[in-house]
Amino acid sequence: MVRIAVDAMGGDHGPSQMVAGAVEAVAAKPQIQVLLVGQEDVIGAELAKHTYDKEKIAVVNATEVIATEEPPVNAIRKKKDSSIVVGMGLVKKKEADAFVSAGSSGAILVGGQVIVGRIKGVERPPLAPLIPTEKGVSLLIDCGANVDARSSHLVQFAKMGSIYMEHVMGIKRPRVAIVNIGAEEEKGNALVKETFPLLKACTDINFIGSIEAREIPHGGADVIVCEAFVGNVILKLYEGVGATLIGCVKKGMMTSLRSKIGALLVKPALKATLKSFDASRYGGAPLLGLNGLVVKTHGNSKANEVKNSIIQCVAFKEQQINEKIRDSLEAAKKEE
Repeated sequence: MVRIAVDAMGGDHGPSQMVAGAVEAVAAKPQIQVLLVGQEDVIGAELAKHTYDKEKIAVVNATEVIATEEPPVNAIRKKKDSSIVVGMGLVKKKEADAFVSAGSSGAILVGGQVIVGRIKGVERPPLAPLIPTEKGVSLLIDCGANVDARSSHLVQFAKMGSIYMEHVMGIKRPRVAIVNIGAEEEKGNALVKETFPLLKACTDINFIGSIEAREIPHGGADVIVCEAFVGNVILKLYEGVGATLIGCVKKGMMTSLRSKIGALLVKPALKATLKSFDASRYGGAPLLGLNGLVVKTHGNSKANEVKNSIIQCVAFKEQQINEKIRDSLEAAKKEE
């Protein structure tokens, strides 16, 4: 049984979608048990709207909520009975295998490091979401945790991302690339130029060199390495362009009777294609390198994305990703 604590109070849609996602997750995977963390009466009212296995979902009361606009460090320090602090405490005490939240990104990043704690040797835990591509999915690492990363951080990101893609996504020798403004080794800013030869020297990853942003949607690499400022821009642009294109296609198909008839004919194929580029299918972004699993899902997540964020924790636990990251770091230290 994999026990997953879920922040029932986080996200733009509040407890309704978090609870619905939890109910869908336990129905989809029999080995999942969910601990819904938050205000007991509010969660109870939402659970009453659903039919579910009472043995698979429990409620852990937490009276406080951390708002997105609150300073993260102060919020984690002062709101000890918040759903984020209590949920992460369950992971720290080994009472839960993972924690999933759509709440304050800053509080999740701070809480992950302060409460759950980093694996020994991990310099900076990165956020690593799966993004859809023409060939399947790629891991974008880092997308929001470390905007001022150093070259040694990026090397660790590459190694942790490679372990995740191989053992969770089943990709043998995943291709690792660093985001750059050109394919040539001499291009890039100071950070990229410093990191490139370090990645090239790594024998435990399949480093293929630089990747330009336009090659990312084509699936040019399995693990896309960058610092969080660049990663977050890529992720937000990805989401924005995708939503805009879908809107433009739908609008164009409704402009005339002929286009409407054509839309009916292509609808099944188009729906399948668009579904493959739906990022919500792949869950949230794990904060890699911690002593337990913490997953940040979108603030505007609906039940389906919450469900997938919970389900992705199963493979992470079963494949012992934290143990593999720890072993990798220890092996690298011995080589030094």
